Amino acid sequence: MDYNSYRRKSRPIKVGNITVGGDSFVSVQSMTNTDTHDARATYAQVMALARRGCDIVRITAPDAESVDTFRKLKAMGVTVPLVADIHFDYKIAVAVAKYADKIRINPGNIGGKEKIREVVRACREYGVPIRIGVNSGSLEKELLKKYGAPTPEALAESALYHASLLEELDFSDIAISVKASDTRSMIEANRILAERTVYPLHLGVTEAGFGASAVVKSSVGIGTLLASGIGDTVRVSLTDDPTREVEVAREILRSLGIAKDKGMNIVSCPTCGRTKIDLISLAREFERRAVEEGIDKMNITVALMGCVVNGPGEAREADVGIAGGVGEGLVFRRGEIIAKVKEDELLDRLISEIKEMKGKDE
Repeated sequence: MDYNSYRRKSRPIKVGNITVGGDSFVSVQSMTNTDTHDARATYAQVMALARRGCDIVRITAPDAESVDTFRKLKAMGVTVPLVADIHFDYKIAVAVAKYADKIRINPGNIGGKEKIREVVRACREYGVPIRIGVNSGSLEKELLKKYGAPTPEALAESALYHASLLEELDFSDIAISVKASDTRSMIEANRILAERTVYPLHLGVTEAGFGASAVVKSSVGIGTLLASGIGDTVRVSLTDDPTREVEVAREILRSLGIAKDKGMNIVSCPTCGRTKIDLISLAREFERRAVEEGIDKMNITVALMGCVVNGPGEAREADVGIAGGVGEGLVFRRGEIIAKVKEDELLDRLISEIKEMKGKDE
């Protein structure tokens, strides 16, 4: 099913060469963890993220000196859109608007209305949108007192209030992100916003942690909303290499069939007592070689099955696949068996078949 057929209709904004919202694809974001003052290190990480499929990269701008790194990155030829992450000092936001493609602020901690006005003026001059960022750890004292905790209602109210500060200045080039480390709160807050505003929504579970737990939290939070048509851009927050965030985000989108570059879909069985080949090792080796052989970006479904029960029958919709036996295995296409080969030849034959398919596509 086409995502736009059930997707919430949001007002699109332009972030550099990327459209966020409207009918545009759901973009993937991440954030550098280098010292922003080190332009070369930051450049290297931005490019690494872009190569992994990151559409938009956020960089912290902690002081006036860091603004020059944004200028340098553009001079170095960076084309992936850059978001300047600003806290408290409106002067940094004003200065970096000339070089950034989006500004991330919390209008409530920028200062009075005149300071917000200066940020809006700069963003309007350079055609830069503003992302309002609200999370459970920075909620206003008044809202904490009103709701007793950073509830979904409190988070949504905070975001809408901050948006109103910009709207009063006739600025509507806005995106909103409401994040919480509690997955359910993040989901419910975004559902409220989806009903009460037309601005594009940036999804993420903040401070999700690391390892499998963090991946699951992010997948449940982001995936639940996207599956119901809510969300225009996503960032998976992991205590890990930022490129890992991009990989997880891409897999979330692929699992829902809404990634702009779907890539290879690998279907493999979990193994059981019927499995007579080392499918776990074979699957890992196939994933490695798919990247090495340059076939991992093909828009095909590949099945790796442990036995004939889960082979050509259950995986008949796969474009190509293998099913293991005792010391041998079957190679099939669309449920039709095309070869029986020895176990140690299975992977080579599978990759050969995929390359043949790639050649025909080209």
